[in-house]
Amino acid sequence: MNKLHILALAAAAASGSALAAPPDWAKVPGKTITVFYPGASPTEWIMKGSEHGGARALKKGESCASCHHDEAADMGKKMATGQKLEPKPIKGKAGSIPVNVQAANDGTNLYLRFSWKQPAGGADKMDKDNAVKLAFMLEDNKVPGANLSGCWETCHGDARTMPDGKDDKKTKYVKDGSVAGGKFYDLAQWTSKGAKFDGYVADKRVMEGGKLLVDAKGENKGGEWSVVFTRKLAGGGEGDINLASGKTYNFGFAIHDDHTVGRFHHVSLGYTLGIDTKADLQAAKQ
Repeated sequence: MNKLHILALAAAAASGSALAAPPDWAKVPGKTITVFYPGASPTEWIMKGSEHGGARALKKGESCASCHHDEAADMGKKMATGQKLEPKPIKGKAGSIPVNVQAANDGTNLYLRFSWKQPAGGADKMDKDNAVKLAFMLEDNKVPGANLSGCWETCHGDARTMPDGKDDKKTKYVKDGSVAGGKFYDLAQWTSKGAKFDGYVADKRVMEGGKLLVDAKGENKGGEWSVVFTRKLAGGGEGDINLASGKTYNFGFAIHDDHTVGRFHHVSLGYTLGIDTKADLQAAKQ
């Protein structure tokens, strides 16, 4: 080993990121989470009791997942086919995608792995560069309602791709959101073209500023997708949530399948991610 190689290894070790290696996924338990097509169902709709029967349960403190975890595929089918909450159905659009989600940590990094079978498609290529994009969001129990409705607290009827959206620049946002005030979602995204984004959603969606995303890699082998994120637990930048052992965080993810953009994605309900502690998805130390 030459001197330059030794110096490179030392620098990598000092950074705490370049040498990060995912765990043996064969030894990490997985949880099947079905992402479904949500149609035009903003947070305003889910809280409207005259249209959504679950609004009363939400107001009593019951989460969307507690009622709908096993119904996600059925809900997605209704919306993808235009039976409900979709004024512009896409022919051939998959109503749902079952995803195997695994999580682990090594004391320094959080590792998340998402794997699923590519469903049949049918959409126009809205995003010609990316067949698939996958994003996940974390929230530190500070956004009201995030523990109940998950990412829906960022989805509003006036956003740019919603039927009532009037402003083409209006992205997802948190009502009264503020990074300084702690009311935000930490966001990371991978695209099949190979791009990686580390941002947040507060008063608007920002796709940069974070410093905790070490890497994000994905591949499709024989119609089976696998995407792995490596993220530092703590020490981040703007819009980063520091994760600590023994704590739980609100967690959700979305897949833009079949070259789609905007709201035409598949989304999960809201779940909890635990770092070395019991949760819907547990990231135990390996």
